[in-house]
This record gives sequence, structure tokens and C-alpha cells, in this order.
Amino acid sequence: MLTYKFDTQLLIEGENLSEDAINDYILENIPGDCLLAVGDEELIKIHFHTNIPWKVLEYCASLGEIHDVVIENMERQSLGLKG
Repeated sequence: MLTYKFDTQLLIEGENLSEDAINDYILENIPGDCLLAVGDEELIKIHFHTNIPWKVLEYCASLGEIHDVVIENMERQSLGLKG
């Protein structure tokens, strides 16, 4: 059994984006692990394991346009199911 079952990945496109600020906000406000927030001031890639991926989407959408969203259920994948 996984602690955090949803692998959440997306891109944020915007202006004056900050890897550090995004990283800090997510870690302080959304339970999860394996966070990566990498990019530059105009494009940030997010990768995060959580049980509430909609919170990640909601926050990231407040920063700019989100796209290339992928949410995979890792628990189902570990059982050999599509996920």
C-alpha cells in the first residue's frame, strides 16, 4: 500500500514563476512526496506524489496556464492495472 497514490505531473506556463516559491508552497500546503519543481520564470515542470492531485492543479492554475497534465494511479499500476 502506497502512502501517496497519485503521480501528478504538469507544466505551468506564465510570467515571473519561481521554482523555490512553488516548491515551498506545495510542501507546506499539500501532503505528498517526491516533489520536483523545475524550470525557469516562464515554464515550470511539476512532478508530485499525493492523494489530492486536484489541490496541486488548483494551486498551479492560479500561477498561470497549466497543460500536459498527467495523473496516474500508482497503486493500480503496482497491481498491473491501467492507471
